[in-house]
Amino acid sequence: MDFELDEDHQILQQSIREFATKEVAKGAAERDEKAEMPDSLIKQLAELGLFGIAIPEQYGGAGMGTIASSIVVEEISKACAATGVLISAHASLCVEPIMTFGTDAQKEKYLPGLASGETIGCLSLTEPGSGSDAGAATCRAELKDDGWHITGTKNFVTNGKQAGVVVLIAVTDPDEPKRRLSAFIVEKQAPGFRVGKLESKLGIRCSSTAEFAFEDCVVPHDALLGERGRGLRVALTTLDAGRIGIAAQALGIAEACLYEATNYANTRVQFGRPIGLFQAIQNKLADMAVGIEAARALTYRAAWYKDMGKEYGQFAAMAKLYASEVSSMAANHAIQVFGGYGYCSDYPVERYLRDAKITELYEGTSEIHRLVIARSLA
Repeated sequence: MDFELDEDHQILQQSIREFATKEVAKGAAERDEKAEMPDSLIKQLAELGLFGIAIPEQYGGAGMGTIASSIVVEEISKACAATGVLISAHASLCVEPIMTFGTDAQKEKYLPGLASGETIGCLSLTEPGSGSDAGAATCRAELKDDGWHITGTKNFVTNGKQAGVVVLIAVTDPDEPKRRLSAFIVEKQAPGFRVGKLESKLGIRCSSTAEFAFEDCVVPHDALLGERGRGLRVALTTLDAGRIGIAAQALGIAEACLYEATNYANTRVQFGRPIGLFQAIQNKLADMAVGIEAARALTYRAAWYKDMGKEYGQFAAMAKLYASEVSSMAANHAIQVFGGYGYCSDYPVERYLRDAKITELYEGTSEIHRLVIARSLA
């Protein structure tokens, strides 16, 4: 048993950590305040090859797999969780289903652009009336002579503003309870496809969260991703992979909380000594450190299982559940260490708290993950 990253992963970790510290962290507060993701930052991420870390080399990626992708998301999320999820959603929610279910032609068409960052990807699954119950979707796709005609509304689409390629889940066979959904690859320029409102959110504010409107949107016959009627399988398989990415994001947020809280505790003096010498503060720092190490072990175990081709869904659910709750705990503890200053935007921990909460909600709520884990034990 070896808990050390191999040399390639260590080099990757160090290089991403340096980039995140120098280039991503410095603008995080401003991006949060403006709720904008600048194109210049996306270009920097693309130039580093971060959008193609897990894409095979034959399509222009680095071919490094899920552990490498998790390292990238973790390190970037320490600096800015919203930037971390830009990469995670692109890789796990768009690239992953195309690599897993796409035809050779679809891979050749889409993966090179997704690897280079020339095109950003997203998944369009959630609807106003179907969140945790993905099978209750109502967005329709009807097969006609000139292609698939898509009608309906989707919401809460991460990367919705930037994405040029969308993996869409829609109803194709409403009278088939077990095979009513299918998956499609939709390009943003498709006629009848419109990006609606952008959500104003509590946290990860510079990550775009969009509404999509499909108004008799026509896509070609070969836009079908995987088999007709197997869209729910595509969605659930994709979410399994996505949970590892969100676990890595949550882990990064928690680590940032511990770093800031420890530094503050060592320099803030009350009653004649640094507050880090008081047991009440030490207890909070210790709980954060233990939670982070446990979350890291779960997250990288799930990533390793996936890279090894083993069944990983249960471990991805465990990692996402635990890491997200550790993230919120760490953010709350960090604010408590800072006291009143932690509640002010002069310090980053209030942003960490706002960013952490979403990790307990998207790509499956904590309640759904407990259900997934419990069912895997039956």
